[in-house]
Amino acid sequence: MRLRAIVAIINPVNKADKLETMRHSASHVMAGAVLSLFPDARFGIGPAIEDGFYYDFDLPRSLTPEDLPVIEERMREIIKADLPFRHRELPRDAARKLFAAQPFKLELLDEIADDKAGVYEQGDFVDLCRGPHVASTGEIGAFKLTGIAGAYWRGDEHNAMLQRIYGVAFKSQPELEEHLARLEEAKKRDHRKLGRELEIYMFDDEVGPGLPLWLPRGGAIIEEIEKLAKEMEFKYGYVRVRTPHITKEDLFKRSGHLPYYADSMYPPMELEGVKYYVKPMNCPMHHKIFSSRSRSYRDLPVRIAEYGECYRYEKSGELFGLMRVRSMQMNDAHIYCSEDQFEQEFASVVFLYLEYFKIFNITEYYMRLSTHHPSGLGKKYVGNGAMWLKTEDMVRQAMKKNNITYDEVPDEAAFYGPKIDVQVKSAIGREFTLATNQVDFSQSESFDLKFINREGKEERPLIIHRAPLSTHERLIGFLLEHYGGAFPTWLAPVQVRLVPVADRHIGHARGLEAELKGRGIRAEVDDRSERMNLKIRQAQMDKVPYMLVIGDKEAADNSVSVRRRSGEQVPPQPFAAFLASLSEEIAAKA
Repeated sequence: MRLRAIVAIINPVNKADKLETMRHSASHVMAGAVLSLFPDARFGIGPAIEDGFYYDFDLPRSLTPEDLPVIEERMREIIKADLPFRHRELPRDAARKLFAAQPFKLELLDEIADDKAGVYEQGDFVDLCRGPHVASTGEIGAFKLTGIAGAYWRGDEHNAMLQRIYGVAFKSQPELEEHLARLEEAKKRDHRKLGRELEIYMFDDEVGPGLPLWLPRGGAIIEEIEKLAKEMEFKYGYVRVRTPHITKEDLFKRSGHLPYYADSMYPPMELEGVKYYVKPMNCPMHHKIFSSRSRSYRDLPVRIAEYGECYRYEKSGELFGLMRVRSMQMNDAHIYCSEDQFEQEFASVVFLYLEYFKIFNITEYYMRLSTHHPSGLGKKYVGNGAMWLKTEDMVRQAMKKNNITYDEVPDEAAFYGPKIDVQVKSAIGREFTLATNQVDFSQSESFDLKFINREGKEERPLIIHRAPLSTHERLIGFLLEHYGGAFPTWLAPVQVRLVPVADRHIGHARGLEAELKGRGIRAEVDDRSERMNLKIRQAQMDKVPYMLVIGDKEAADNSVSVRRRSGEQVPPQPFAAFLASLSEEIAAKA
């Protein structure tokens, strides 16, 4: 007991951080267990993450799911032994000798600024670590190893590919079991699984990683979202344009994307001695459209919108279903306004977000103001410190005056100005940026954009870059998880499936299908030679909102027997009544 008390004094643990500390300690226990099973293992890093932990290893063979229970059992032995976590400070040279067979640890040691390195021991296992840890392995609560994945060392695709073992850890077994139940639900809602099962999109190796192919049902969802965006943008005073997929190199030099954004761009192609790039965003071309004629203060604000196809070279290790892709269709727009119009325009974009979120029933989100860092001027950010401070304060004032709450995060701005990102959490707990609202004080000067103000003098407009619906790819990935594939009727790729009871009813079903399609409703007939119950079950699995069963009675009096995908059976009704009710539901985006 005395030894445990001494260790606790050396390494005090804040109670608020106890769970995270326990999870980090669990990662060390896992690393010790793996090293005891694979003595030649080379290990990377093992942080705590939300709900659990992971550790990266270079191992003599590929792990399989069958290895996880074996590692878990060895971890339980280490936890039962109640081994103390001992902290030591070593001279760098001594630490290098200790980790001589661990190249990843040696690389980390080379980056330590001072001559001392912290290590932690539990039993025979020693790891390079700053801590903190719980006092002993016996303090680690309920845990489970959940998966194996590949991960490049330090997230760089040019580095070695390691094997990452994931685990979850909680204070008690009931908390762990509740979390595991949520994980099972998350697997059902994973957009990659649903996208495949519902035939929304696909990837193909011959096309290339991160380049989605939208199948007809996915295409229908895209059409509905773009239709919604057009209606909303028309209401908010935007004009729509179209721009090419490629452009000359000089345009991106002028915009500043070269060099600031070069790592995320595809390499150039050269034709007739001129380099061309596929565009990673639409803004430089929108600036050209703004400058295509002289502008007066009476013209402002100018709001230019486009659903433009863009291409970004995301690292292979960072690609993730529809959430991180290389080909994307941007819900993009640029607002050119005077300084005195800025507050209203910036807030209007945020209110547009909120209107979209109400339609999609998105309730879990928060807004994040990303600002610059003075040390990045001229490197990561355009070098105008005064304008950075001014525009960051303008954003704060616009948010505060409109009672919009936000968190502030330093050193995360766009290279040309501060931004508000809207962070959402999907139904399975995955957080990412869905919408963005960015200020640009740089490209007005780069593109010599100007308007004639009330005094008859030239003035440069401020630019707001906004994407309230992110990209089709990310939005649809999110919505697949948000709705669990059961899209609201207005957005469902197939809204009605007609189920003929027998072959003699197919002709009548085809007639109803034509009427539905004539009203713009996505309908289809299941004319397979299968039992009716099997067809209904298939429609439910396909998440079709409505099934219309057509038998002798329905064909005779032009009525329909209606079933919902929930399994609820609606009383038979005239087809005309169903059509009117459905049209109303779709129009209301209910």
